[in-house]
Amino acid sequence: MAQRIDTKDLNIYYSSFLAVEAVNMTIEPKSVTALIGPSGCGKSTFLRTLNRMHEVIPGARVEGHVEMDGVDLYGPNVDPVAVRKNVGMVFQRPNPFPTMSIRDNVLAGVKLNNKRISKSDADDLVESSLHGANLWNEVKDRLDRPGSGLSGGQQQRLCIARAIAIKPQVLLMDEPCSALDPISTIAIEDLIGELKNDYTIVIVTHNMQQAARVSDRTGFFNIAGTGKPGKLIEMDDTATIFSSPAEKATEDYVSGRFG
Repeated sequence: MAQRIDTKDLNIYYSSFLAVEAVNMTIEPKSVTALIGPSGCGKSTFLRTLNRMHEVIPGARVEGHVEMDGVDLYGPNVDPVAVRKNVGMVFQRPNPFPTMSIRDNVLAGVKLNNKRISKSDADDLVESSLHGANLWNEVKDRLDRPGSGLSGGQQQRLCIARAIAIKPQVLLMDEPCSALDPISTIAIEDLIGELKNDYTIVIVTHNMQQAARVSDRTGFFNIAGTGKPGKLIEMDDTATIFSSPAEKATEDYVSGRFG
């Protein structure tokens, strides 16, 4: 199920502005890769290129390659909708559809892909997805109530359930805990540790302790100044990045000397 991703000489543009330059990165399957770095260095922009969300912004484009198990996701015959089905995304703020029930929120992606599904199959999918997001026991008696009635941490887990219901191979998470309290953050981090058994996970985080706790590998992005492109400075096993990085800029950032 989980897939390896390789980016090769990836340049990311907003119209003529080069936002992120020459990223070469390998993201291993069934692992958690954390992307860290100061604000504005291109972490989230890079993340959005991995499922072609970047190109929904007018004028946005990429040069180079993003390959999933050797298939270029930006190839001429590749359907962006199919890419986003295989590479799910969880955003910074929980965003359940407010007028939909918990059940319908889980099924939203499946229905959006025009998949016909029987009621019994839908019930099984809702239950398995909510179990997968460690939410089933908390909501099983109120599946017909609005998803917006849940707590912030529960809403984020509902969004994760919605993402995994379409059975992706990769899960992208853009600061998934930044709007959550510490208890909810721990719940999401524990869930990430379980999900990596089945998915390739990439997480953007500003929380150094979180990156150290949840990830197997960490990539450090940096930017030379306003108007300059963000760059991947260094990528290695997380323990190495936080204990003995190769680059001084990485050491300064993870030790809190800047950023």
